[in-house]
Amino acid sequence: MDAADPDAGVAPIAAAIGEPARARMLYCLVDGRARTSTELAVVADVTPSTASVHLQRLKTLRLVKVYAQGKHRYYSLDRPDVASALEALSVLAGTGRQVFVANTPHALRAARTCYDHIAGALGVMLYEQLISLGWLSTANDEISCETTPAGMTGFEALGIDVDAARVSRRRFAFQCLDWSERRPHLAGALAAALLRRVLQKKWVVQDLDSRILRVTSLGRRELSSRFGLKLSDGR
Repeated sequence: MDAADPDAGVAPIAAAIGEPARARMLYCLVDGRARTSTELAVVADVTPSTASVHLQRLKTLRLVKVYAQGKHRYYSLDRPDVASALEALSVLAGTGRQVFVANTPHALRAARTCYDHIAGALGVMLYEQLISLGWLSTANDEISCETTPAGMTGFEALGIDVDAARVSRRRFAFQCLDWSERRPHLAGALAAALLRRVLQKKWVVQDLDSRILRVTSLGRRELSSRFGLKLSDGR
């Protein structure tokens, strides 16, 4: 952006948002969930190759960011300011937007294991609360996580040996994109230790021959008092 003409920086962003296919892509991402380029191509009603061109332009302008997990690449809005701008434009236009509805079975979506850590809506909410409470912070890569002094105290109060998790042969803590919620949950050695502990404490129980986790009455009380999570009886 030219410092002598700061308004000039608005034009390319406005033009990017103003193109109908790109606008549909962006508004599909306002709910905070990530999407693949294939999914966004369907939303925008364009070919996959055209979608890739659009997404590259949005990425260059820092309207979206991409997260690679395995063979998939997931796109999300780059920062909260983008969502705020899109919502403001919706108000001006007097239009609404469609709400994303997952087709994952309810019990699996509510809470399940992902390898050896907590996933589903419970895992996502728990990770977000750990960040909000200041127990975890993200590194410069926005994927790796580290415990804060408050987090060290909190995890140790739960009976979790953070130092043991840190020196294990696996990655300590990082974001794992949840396939049903399309938002990150916590993975790594620390997340595995957390799942083991909540199972030991009977805050959650695992279904036989299933990855489904069910939160107990005790678990709902403890997760509410310790982390501020408000869970319904059905979760």
